[in-house]
This record gives sequence, C-alpha cells and structure tokens, in this order.
Amino acid sequence: MGCILVCEDERAIREFVVLSLKRAGFQVLEADSGEAALALFDTAKQPVDIALLDVMLPGVDGFTVCRRLRAQDATVGIVMLTARSQEPEKIEGLHSGADDYVTKPFSLNELLARVQALYRRVQVLRDRADERYLEKIQRGDFTLDLRSRTLTAYNRTVDLTQVEYQILEYFFAHPQVCLKREDILRQVWGETYTGDDKVVDVNIRRLRMKTEKDPSNPRHLLTVWGEGYQWED
Repeated sequence: MGCILVCEDERAIREFVVLSLKRAGFQVLEADSGEAALALFDTAKQPVDIALLDVMLPGVDGFTVCRRLRAQDATVGIVMLTARSQEPEKIEGLHSGADDYVTKPFSLNELLARVQALYRRVQVLRDRADERYLEKIQRGDFTLDLRSRTLTAYNRTVDLTQVEYQILEYFFAHPQVCLKREDILRQVWGETYTGDDKVVDVNIRRLRMKTEKDPSNPRHLLTVWGEGYQWED
C-alpha cells in the first residue's frame, strides 16, 4: 500500500488515525506540527501519496502546509481535518489545493473509505507518467497532455491539481455534453464518496480561474442551470 503523512497536533487523535491506517496496510509518517510535516514530506524515503492535515496547527497552519505540498507535487492527495463545519473554512481548504475534507468528530470507516478512494485516484494519475501514455487531447486553444497531466492554454502551461486534472479530462472526453454534478462526483471522487457535493462547484470555480480569460463570464466551462456543467471549445 501507499505512504500517508498524518499531521495532527492532538496526540490521541493522531495515534488513533495512525494505528488505523497501519492496520489498513498503509505506511504512515506522523507529524505534530506543520513544520514537521513539511520536513517529513521532503525527506521521506518513498513518495507521499496522501497527506491528512489538521487545519489548526501550532506554527504553520494546515492551509499553508497544503499550499506548499501542492506546489511541490500536483499529484499528492490532500485531505483536510477540521473541527469546524463552517462553509468558508471548507472552501478555503479546497482553494488551498486540498482534494477533500473531513469534519471532526469523524467516523473511522468514513475516513478510511475516503483515503482508499483518493489513494486509487492518485495511483492512476501517477501511473500515467509512464512513457506508454503519450496521448494529448486538443480542444480549441487548450491541450491536455495525458502523460504529464498538464494543461496548455493559449500557449501557456497551467498548473492543475490532480482533482482539477481529472475533472478537466472528463470534460475533454465529453465536449458539449452536460455533465451532472453527481456524474462528476462518481467519476472523480468515486462511488463511495459521502462528502459534500459542493466540492464539485468549488473545483469548477478554480478551473475557471485557470482556464477562462474572464472567469466571471466563462466561454468554455459553462453552467447548465438546474442540470450541471458543460465544456464548449
């Protein structure tokens, strides 16, 4: 199984999560601060597949750690652990580059299900770095490289998180087709996802910021009111 970095300053919670992940077959690195998590990520003997990050940490907070990890590795899976349920904090975590969030107190079964689903997506994306995958999808001024998981838009490279890449690949494979939110959730987050479906809307907004010349008046990633979203070249 893969390698998971757990960053949680509450010892009891951290030890419980670490033990559960090890029993599930994962290798686990544990940190009690943001600084320690960043150091472990840099010095790990094998690539970290998933980082579980508490939001409220001493020193460097979870959002900052998330942004730094995402800047270093576009494919790493990131889950924010938060004791708050307010919408703004969840959105901030997703805007920082997180793929998902879990609100404390959380069910261990739910956490493991989300980790395992995210791990499978990370592995698929990393496998596509293999030289066998050389395909590109061209959509107007946009080119999606399926090998390097990069997007070129208007002759410039656009950095994508692994979730953004998967969403865009789904749209590029189905141009001019309205994709419902639940379809996107199943395709990207998996059949077992039980979180808030607004995670789709947040990622769509992020993609518009990266692909549209005028994100407030999108020409490509369109909303089909009452139905879902649609890509137009």
